[in-house]
Amino acid sequence: MQARTRWRIAVAPGDGVGREVMPAALTALQQLMRDDGPRLQLTELEWPATAYHREHGRMMPEEWRTRLADFDVLLLGALGDPGPSSDAKRYRLPDAVSLAPILAIRQGFDQWVCERPAISLEGAPRYLADERAGAIDMLVIRENSEGEYIGQGGRTAPGTGHEVATQVEVFTRFATERLFRHAFQRARQRREERAAGRRALRFGMQDRADAQVCLVTKRNALRHWGEMYTEIFAEVAADYPDIDTHHELVDAACMKFVTSPWRFDVVVASNLQGDILTDLAAVLCGGLGVAPSCNLNPSKRHVPPMFEPTHGSAPDIAGKDLADPRAMLLTTAMMLDWMGEEDVSASKAARRLRQAIEVDLREHQGEIRHGSAIADSILERIGG
Repeated sequence: MQARTRWRIAVAPGDGVGREVMPAALTALQQLMRDDGPRLQLTELEWPATAYHREHGRMMPEEWRTRLADFDVLLLGALGDPGPSSDAKRYRLPDAVSLAPILAIRQGFDQWVCERPAISLEGAPRYLADERAGAIDMLVIRENSEGEYIGQGGRTAPGTGHEVATQVEVFTRFATERLFRHAFQRARQRREERAAGRRALRFGMQDRADAQVCLVTKRNALRHWGEMYTEIFAEVAADYPDIDTHHELVDAACMKFVTSPWRFDVVVASNLQGDILTDLAAVLCGGLGVAPSCNLNPSKRHVPPMFEPTHGSAPDIAGKDLADPRAMLLTTAMMLDWMGEEDVSASKAARRLRQAIEVDLREHQGEIRHGSAIADSILERIGG
């Protein structure tokens, strides 16, 4: 495929604080386009969103997939309860409706991997007293196309005394193997970045290995897919003898994320377990306000990926100028990194944006600021 130098970006602010943090991302991209920056075409969409549902009776138009396929990438703010939570009469939808577009887009474009980096940034809130918590740099890779979120199951006789609900987990060898191979390839890439000085030497297992992939399951209780995951992981690991491997049960992983998170490099898990682990990892590195995320189809770069901050629509703070825009801005930097695999100017823009965020964190650590003030500070650094 010929490398791209022009990028069509679909921008979906979404709901709640998503609409508050997205303007900073758009302004940052516009500023980064100057001075030989990447050439970006930004198209703002009114969907998916609760406001769109209020007017049209659905979160997205019926032809959403065809329309999104015309873009190179989707940048999403947040979906869910639009808030503010103090307004009891607000137009609010069940989570199964308001959040459905996220799963639909992931599955519709076969964005089979969700990547959520957790990196200790100087100046971000620190919730662990151990000084080694400043050396966290892990990448949690979550299976994104099947598993617990496949949507198989249903409810029989709902609302009656005989109601039965079933939720079926589905795991395939094909999806499992491609996930694990991607995890090992990322571990190699991260090792190369550390060796080249492009990534800080933070990986805490360096006394044993310079790269590691940790598999997380619950194979002692969820035997069938847990054993399949374990067996396929061993098969794939044999092709990467230079990468150390490790296994944790998900409950033990949660404990070790808190007691020694600096000992993890790449972590790979199923859809649900990865979802839970990534929120925990985000809090260890400063909270959801500085936690980026992306959904990719690594085997098909022409398929548009979706970049979204880890946080939701936060109805409790919506409309109060309390939403931290840094997660959205770090997510935007991740998007530029992805473009940078083909476009050098995008890679440079990503570094420029990330540096502005890191400097702002260092200079204002511990300060309580409005979201708009944080955005203005970062944007001023980019512009300068």
